[in-house]
Amino acid sequence: MSMQQNTTATASNQPGSTVDAAEIAKFSKLSAEWWDPKGKMAPLHRINPLRLGYIRDAACRKFERNVRSLNCLGGLRLLDIGCGAGLLCEPLSRLGAQVIGIDPSASNIAAAKLHADKGHLAIDYRCTTVEEIDPRERFDIVLAMEVVEHVTDVGMFLKRCAAMLKPNGLMVVSTLNRNWKSFALAIVGAEYVLRWLPRGTHEWNKFVTPDELAKYLLDNRLVITEQTGVVYSPFADKWALSSDLDVNYMVVAEGMV
Repeated sequence: MSMQQNTTATASNQPGSTVDAAEIAKFSKLSAEWWDPKGKMAPLHRINPLRLGYIRDAACRKFERNVRSLNCLGGLRLLDIGCGAGLLCEPLSRLGAQVIGIDPSASNIAAAKLHADKGHLAIDYRCTTVEEIDPRERFDIVLAMEVVEHVTDVGMFLKRCAAMLKPNGLMVVSTLNRNWKSFALAIVGAEYVLRWLPRGTHEWNKFVTPDELAKYLLDNRLVITEQTGVVYSPFADKWALSSDLDVNYMVVAEGMV
């Protein structure tokens, strides 16, 4: 059964929603290729171990867990916003977390459920948006990985994310900086020259600078406790953490006491 049979997004640009229907349609078209490490989602597969390690290590430090334990995230409730077909949800579930993955694309969620079933993983996938989740739900960890650069209102989006964190919760955000270097590498280089991503995957004017992200988080009583750049080395042919925040970067944020 082809996951492309249903590529309709369940949400549109409506008042009170940060979902961009055009962005959802864009990623829905890729739903059948999410789990192909050599397909159009290959860049995510290449960077995924780095993202996973960063999230795991930050969570273990925060919740005083043994990072070497195969169940180091056991008992922690984790929300992955814009989960796609579950590339992060599955390994996080294997580390013991109770994972809830949400995405407004019905075809992405269908692909995620199918793949999780094959792996016998109990992941709670929901075709919904961050604004539609029951406001009474709370999570130990909230992830917004490569999401903020695709929403219509970053401030509103992060406000909703912050509201779902438990008092001692942790939020991890990854996104793209907005400058001429990121335009050259993330747009021209990745989409037009190297063709790592389909053309039009990103809109440069929607990228978020580290200072802007910090302010948005602070407005919602979240303070950045860690940040790192993510860079690609063509010589080593791999992604690595770096002090260079010019293009890709990730931050860890916690609630203010």
